[in-house]
Amino acid sequence: MTKQYFTYTYGCQMNESDSEVMAGILEEAGYTRAARVEDADLALINTCCVRRTAENKVWGLLGSLGHLKKRRPGMVIAVSGCMPQQEGVADEIRRRFPAVDLVIGTHNRHELTRLLARVETEGPVTEVLPEACCVPEGLPVKRESALRAWVPVMYGCNNFCTYCIVPYVRGRERSRRPENIVREVEALAAQGCREVVLLGQNVNAYGKGLSPRINFAGLLALLNEVEGLWRIRYTTSHPRDFGDELIEAAARLDRVCENFHLPVQAGSDRVLRLMRRGYTREGYLELVRKIRGSVPGASITTDIMVGFPGETEEDFAATLDLVRQARFDQAFTFVYNPRRGTPAASFEGAVAEEVKSRRIQELIGLQQSIGRELNQAEEGRVHEVLVEGPSAGNPERLTGRTRTNKTVVFDGDPATAGRLAAVRINTGRLTHLEGKVVGKDEG
Repeated sequence: MTKQYFTYTYGCQMNESDSEVMAGILEEAGYTRAARVEDADLALINTCCVRRTAENKVWGLLGSLGHLKKRRPGMVIAVSGCMPQQEGVADEIRRRFPAVDLVIGTHNRHELTRLLARVETEGPVTEVLPEACCVPEGLPVKRESALRAWVPVMYGCNNFCTYCIVPYVRGRERSRRPENIVREVEALAAQGCREVVLLGQNVNAYGKGLSPRINFAGLLALLNEVEGLWRIRYTTSHPRDFGDELIEAAARLDRVCENFHLPVQAGSDRVLRLMRRGYTREGYLELVRKIRGSVPGASITTDIMVGFPGETEEDFAATLDLVRQARFDQAFTFVYNPRRGTPAASFEGAVAEEVKSRRIQELIGLQQSIGRELNQAEEGRVHEVLVEGPSAGNPERLTGRTRTNKTVVFDGDPATAGRLAAVRINTGRLTHLEGKVVGKDEG
């Protein structure tokens, strides 16, 4: 009988991409995807440890799966990803949840089938490598979408921001060869994929150490020539490394979308220094001005943290002021919580929880008012929209995204999914735009 698997994914787009790779590996080995975990022979959890909330969800899920395994003793429970990569956490998983059969980290997911075979013959296996041995290529991928694809271009991070666990669990920066990336994107386009999202913890650092030399702007130029590809996006960019060459490339290359995700984290120079971000508030605002001057109509999104150790009311006011000046289309806001093993975890000046709560609500309220204003300013404009299919909120209508990555909901024929449509925006709402098709561009 064919074995079935069920996957849980927490965290960033890189984790989503990793889960697609592991699903591809499993299906190449003969597994099929289960519609629900209760039917699965393998429950695979791909974890995240950037936020405490993601970790807490995993702990709760492991408890539930342990109860399920009592009813289905043949089920294999596997834990992968960033959580086990932290010092001591793999042992904690095994100690607290003896029902777990396999624990692996971020560096050996490509060996999933070999490790599962060891579980069958040896029993529970833990294999967390301290660092990556290579950049694996040619792995099978079970993609969630035929229209849009994640394409990692590099792995790891060398920045060591004081609050961030990523360099410790993802390792040092490692770039893929450009010819391998181009080959993958060409194959995707030939299969009908129209949009790729290039992934890296800091894509601006792409190419360091490669020979012959190439940087991220050069990679974008190569991919812009791929026949059949309509759109190129990328995430995440570090503001410190976002130079004029990359701005010029984004302005010049017609397939590179006018959407920039630039995590600012804080608007106070003092807090930015404590975070070890490597730029000032004025330097960040100057970058925003350069982008808007070179790429008219660009959307800019960001990440912002409140409650970093030692953050004063004056520091927080500086963050609010930066948000007012930058006028982000969207901001992913969150409250600081300490990550063990990072320098900030031992910083003095912890901010009280009630203060964090007040600040995050004030920040959210400000950003929502700006985001709503910017979306309302789109009313009457015509956007090129890549039609994705029925809207999740209203299956009677279609949904798609503009080049600036704004979600649009509109009436139309479901058969147009996968095509480009010209949509006039009638209503700008907080989370999306609504409009009417006025023409078809391609497809």
